[in-house]
Amino acid sequence: MHSSLQLSPDDHALLDGRHGEAAAFAMRLLVRFAEAVGAQELVDIEAAHIDGCLYLGEVSLDFVERMVSWGGRVRVPTTLNVGSVDLIHPELFRGDAELGRNGARLMRAHEELGCVPTFTCAPYQTIFRPRFGAQIAWAESNAIVFANSVLGARTNRYGDFIDLCCALTGRAPYYGLHVTENRRATVLIDVEAFPDGDAGSICVAAGHAIGRRCGDRIPVIRGLPTESSEDDLKALGAVAASAGAVALFHAVGLTPEAPTLGVACGGREPQEIIRLSHDDIRETIRNLSTVAEGTPLAAVSMGTPHFSIGEFERLMPLLTAEKAATDIYINTNREVLVELENRSWRTRLEAAGITLVIDTCTYVTAIIRDMSGAVMTNSGKWAYYAPGNIGVDVAFGSLAECMASARAGKVVRL
Repeated sequence: MHSSLQLSPDDHALLDGRHGEAAAFAMRLLVRFAEAVGAQELVDIEAAHIDGCLYLGEVSLDFVERMVSWGGRVRVPTTLNVGSVDLIHPELFRGDAELGRNGARLMRAHEELGCVPTFTCAPYQTIFRPRFGAQIAWAESNAIVFANSVLGARTNRYGDFIDLCCALTGRAPYYGLHVTENRRATVLIDVEAFPDGDAGSICVAAGHAIGRRCGDRIPVIRGLPTESSEDDLKALGAVAASAGAVALFHAVGLTPEAPTLGVACGGREPQEIIRLSHDDIRETIRNLSTVAEGTPLAAVSMGTPHFSIGEFERLMPLLTAEKAATDIYINTNREVLVELENRSWRTRLEAAGITLVIDTCTYVTAIIRDMSGAVMTNSGKWAYYAPGNIGVDVAFGSLAECMASARAGKVVRL
């Protein structure tokens, strides 16, 4: 196959092993990948985010430990996605012991490569938040769509191993969403009306509909609630990337590359218009649940993607003296945990029966203690994946509904 890929002198130095065997191996893989996607050159990146620290089998461990044995070091600031265990609270893990050991080993191997132990699916809500226009190489579907959409940084959907190759070389193939002309919207999503309720649930419903109907096309959304917060857009992107393959969305007046509809579409007419009515939104919200109101609950799980400090701010007024009737799990990251302790909120949360899960997430590993009944969540992504991943029935609801349901021990609608 003829390749039009042009390499710089620095690229050749990496290939020739002048920066070590790990960088040379990573560069060889990256070149093959770039050729396969038709890139004509590589571009410098400012940061990387690695999804491959979640243990999925021996091959993931073998790959990373080989890079470690060759003395590999990442060349750009590199954050880590969730792993298989909570390294801060290892006692929470309820799965196979060998899987837990290998999961922890894989997480620490990435640290040996110089990666920052963030272990979060929301690196954009840490100090490692990329700037507008930054060329980055991020993996993890919700992180990708948030970086592209809400921050205006530029990354493609990079998968395991390629994300680490980009980090070890500081380079990425220049194609796809790295290129300005490829970032224009081609599908208009008109949210014609939405039911009364919190903006978060409406954004989740819109995101789910977008994922199912847009695939990997770039949508521009018109008509979202004007009070939609960054966390609401986070939830929208997360479920759009899960239910489909959305890597970038624009929201008119809410995201940086969509001050107007015309700008988001690059001055062209959209190829398709999809209208979401009041009933469409309500039906989508209803279909995210596999159980009805009144169903007994085994647990409540929130924080997929990881809870931000802003989400905890909205949660704190909902805490009451009444003890929850079910376990409550909230997934979050180390940076937020420190802030909770600084505000003396961690003690209050734990007194309310909330288990804080760090470094991982309840839908990717065995943490939930009681799996005998349904689990409630305010996360569209968790509701989408958990039935298949961990085999539970799911009730989807707002933050307030989740807390009310936890106290009642059954699904409550407000």
